Amino acid sequence: MAASSDHPSESAASQGISRSLARYVVATRFDELPAAVRREAQRSLLNWMGVAVGGSRHRTIEIALAAIKPFVGAPQATIFGRAERLDIMHAALINGISSHVFDFDDTDLTTAVHPSAPVLPVLLALAEQRGMSGRDFVTAMVLGFEVQCRIARAVQPQLGAVGWHPTGAVGVFGAAIATAKVLGLDEARLIHTIGLAATQPVGVREMFGSMTKSFHPGRAAQNGLLAAVLAERGYTSSLAGIEAKRGWANVVSSRHNLEVITDGLGQSYEILRNTYKPFACGLVVHPVIDGCIELRNAHNLEVELIEKVDLDVNPQVLELTAKKKPVTGLEGKFSVYCVAALAIVAGRAGEAEFADTMVRNPVIVELRDRVTATADPRVGKDQARVRIQLKDGRVLEHFVEHAVGSLQKPMSDAALEGKFLDLAEGIMPAAQARRLIELCKVVDTLEDVGEIGRAGAVS
Repeated sequence: MAASSDHPSESAASQGISRSLARYVVATRFDELPAAVRREAQRSLLNWMGVAVGGSRHRTIEIALAAIKPFVGAPQATIFGRAERLDIMHAALINGISSHVFDFDDTDLTTAVHPSAPVLPVLLALAEQRGMSGRDFVTAMVLGFEVQCRIARAVQPQLGAVGWHPTGAVGVFGAAIATAKVLGLDEARLIHTIGLAATQPVGVREMFGSMTKSFHPGRAAQNGLLAAVLAERGYTSSLAGIEAKRGWANVVSSRHNLEVITDGLGQSYEILRNTYKPFACGLVVHPVIDGCIELRNAHNLEVELIEKVDLDVNPQVLELTAKKKPVTGLEGKFSVYCVAALAIVAGRAGEAEFADTMVRNPVIVELRDRVTATADPRVGKDQARVRIQLKDGRVLEHFVEHAVGSLQKPMSDAALEGKFLDLAEGIMPAAQARRLIELCKVVDTLEDVGEIGRAGAVS
């Protein structure tokens, strides 16, 4: 299958970004991955598994499963935290939705991409359907992260400014690359995989605060899987799906720097910048939550003592989380006013704090309406200034330099395990949850990663 014969007019472009990526993916081996990269893959898997199990009983999942039930194929893969087994295409969709529905999954701070949500549902489904060693799993996972985050860096922040949800629009590349690596596709077929992924971006930011936001990574996983299996059979695409004049980058973004996609490939790794959330909402409001909890705990604050709360935040906070009067938990995650009130009242912001009943709690609503937020471009993305004026005239202030969960203040292994156990409580027995944790921690040593899927099913 000669590449030049498929699209002779693109012979020059075929020597560009898509080909460079394909060549790198084909050549990369597990033994070349630094120990720190392998360790972060374990941590990323552990975090993803916790949020996937935790999200598995959400109403969003119940609706999605009921909708696809007439169309599912052979029972090939686990839906984590549930008894159902689906064909790998639908398993990738549902597990992708489940892992993002709480907005509690990992995040690349540079691009706002949630890298695990499109990649891991595909790899874990394939591991059950066809078998896969831990070494192959980790290699494909790292490459999926690498490609999607590099592509995202090339087009952000303009991609998001146009209105795309980065995880859906870019995650398809991560899922496609990870699948292609597992399938052992050669360079030519990998280029077509990239082209097929490029024609399937999904997700607009208008959907934030609704069930559909979590659909984006699930669909990106499914689309990426489809891209690779089509290319495996010889299905062709443009040879420059990303970089061509009418290719993905020019369509989804008003400005880009494609050089960052390939600069330093194999020398630096995107997964080392992955971060994990201590709070079950978008990262942009984590500094606010961090600051509110800090002041609450330091001064034993009670709501009745508070006159008002003033926040100075990065402009992106008000761009993404300016909902004044949320009425559901999902909407509450996109209200900086609500999250500040929740943090002060509850002293934490796990998934339980974003229940519909909490968001509508009269005490929280009353305090929420006394919160103001001001955009300040001098405030960094992981920073916030919180000022709480008390009724006795005192003003309490705290500036968050780096929020908990940032690269500067990362979650520890113990904190990640605690997060997993909290999310799994009530869904699976504690012993089963701990078994899953241990499997994630040694994933690169497993002979059969399908063991993780089997351990994650709940009867």
